[in-house]
Amino acid sequence: MIVLFTDFGVRGPYVGQVKAVLSRDAPGVPVVDLLADAPAHDPKPAAYLLAALAGEFPAGSVFFAVVDPGVGGARLPGVLAAGGRWYVGPENGLFELILRRADAAPGGDRPRWWEIIWRPNRLSATFHGRDLFAPVAARIARGERPADGPDFREAPVTRIRHLEWPDDLAEVIYIDDFGNAMTGLRADTVADNSEISVSGRVIRQAEKYTDLPTDKAFWYENSNGLVEIAVNRGRADAALELRPGSQVFVKKV
Repeated sequence: MIVLFTDFGVRGPYVGQVKAVLSRDAPGVPVVDLLADAPAHDPKPAAYLLAALAGEFPAGSVFFAVVDPGVGGARLPGVLAAGGRWYVGPENGLFELILRRADAAPGGDRPRWWEIIWRPNRLSATFHGRDLFAPVAARIARGERPADGPDFREAPVTRIRHLEWPDDLAEVIYIDDFGNAMTGLRADTVADNSEISVSGRVIRQAEKYTDLPTDKAFWYENSNGLVEIAVNRGRADAALELRPGSQVFVKKV
């Protein structure tokens, strides 16, 4: 399957144009709309979100992963093979956490990175998602491999690393339609019953919404393994004045 992870938004023609190219170039391959509202113009928090979501997909999945504020600039387009999956997108840190966790996993092949040398006849300066990354993702999904032809050039994975980024990001990285705030912290790195301070408020852990009264704020391990902040039957973003980038502080009890 081809998995779409972008900051293109659900309004406007952009996701539809990408899917049209994928349908043309990889007919019959399922396309999964994973996320169209990843942190806009910001590969760093998007990298933590992508790493949390990618593990649910089977080996061989091809991620069209594009959060690309540098489109048309000096950043390189490429293909990453890591953890048994493929990632097509810009070289700007978006794949740092995918790489880091693939390196830490026991067994498996070492991650590999190829720069995309191929260019289509039509390449918009501002929409490489449609014109460059989508055709390449389709080729990978059809079974083509970067090592097999001249359209790709393998390069050291070190050239795309951002080793200065932390293993876990102590800030809000995404707010969903319910107002719940996902953080870049993996829940298994936070001790049970820890308190979390955010926007000057201290909140405690709960397992699920029904453990608390209506309008009570809490944090919990969400279904993707991240620390998430919520309000039972309310909006955490409004109640706690949260937004992407809000800092989160963990205090062991």
